Amino acid sequence: MTDPTDAPRRPDVPLSILDLAAVGPAETIADSFAGSVELARAAERLGYRRIWYAEHHNIRSIASSATAVLIAHIAAHTETIRLGAGGIMLPNHSPLVIAEQFGTLETLHPGRIDLGLGRAPGSDTAAMRALRRDELSSERFPQDVVELQGLLSENSPISGVVAIPGKGTHVPLYILGSSLFGAQLAAVLGLPYAFASHFAPHSLFDALRLYRESFKPSAQLAEPYAMAGVGVIAAPDKASAEAQLEVTRRVRVKGLFRPPGGGKLSEEEVDQILASPRARAVDEMLTYSAIGTGAEAAAYLADFQAKTGAQELITVHYADSVENRVRSVELLAEAAALAAPAAA
Repeated sequence: MTDPTDAPRRPDVPLSILDLAAVGPAETIADSFAGSVELARAAERLGYRRIWYAEHHNIRSIASSATAVLIAHIAAHTETIRLGAGGIMLPNHSPLVIAEQFGTLETLHPGRIDLGLGRAPGSDTAAMRALRRDELSSERFPQDVVELQGLLSENSPISGVVAIPGKGTHVPLYILGSSLFGAQLAAVLGLPYAFASHFAPHSLFDALRLYRESFKPSAQLAEPYAMAGVGVIAAPDKASAEAQLEVTRRVRVKGLFRPPGGGKLSEEEVDQILASPRARAVDEMLTYSAIGTGAEAAAYLADFQAKTGAQELITVHYADSVENRVRSVELLAEAAALAAPAAA
């Protein structure tokens, strides 16, 4: 008789993907976009629930800044998988513009579009100025979420203004956060909540508890629906995964400790930072990361899900190239025994 403790450990909730359209050390932005298409097709084939793309600005290693445009491109090259923003940094935009963009996406690809919303700038101070972002814009985030929700409904909240396209599309909204603020807002508005534990681990459990305890049902959602981000590098062997992790750490150092004026750190300077106490800032961001073979990554996700009670996990594949990122997605799906969608 087989000992049940020997059975593979797998997460028993849906797995999704956050694709940052990462640009690897030896890759171009065009390579990144082609890789995102390849990754989305693989995820669709393998049974992942959704793929989200994040709005970031002025970061050399991330190419998803024009988020709605990238979603449209991926949607045109896939058929069934849900796609969306994870997220749009709403204070960088007017609610009307986002309603029009995502109303357009939903009209072109009905039933496949999500709209995750955050209040961070997704950029540094210089980029914030270039975005013409008001210093007080983040304080209007709750009101802007409600306004956006109204613009996507049948009844515009603004007299004489209609989102075209957008009105009546009811694109589902998600609140993204890395603090208690987002958890409270998602709970009050009765929206799904996704915690960015893949880079901001500290308030994960407090935020999830607050969200569940404070949740108020809404037209979109009757019960709390919590999602959590987790980093993944699944590789054929542990050594390969660890090597890719070291590349990821170096990329993070170059992003976090950029010299003033937009210069680049030398490899020697990166080595010095990684050997210093400053490396803790990088490693803390990677606290929740599944690194190893597909089976090891799946087991880690099973434990993480059990601890958090999340109803869905958003996996962020940190591989060092397009090829390895797609392979990570494949290996995890195989080990987690994801069910491929039925043929249409």
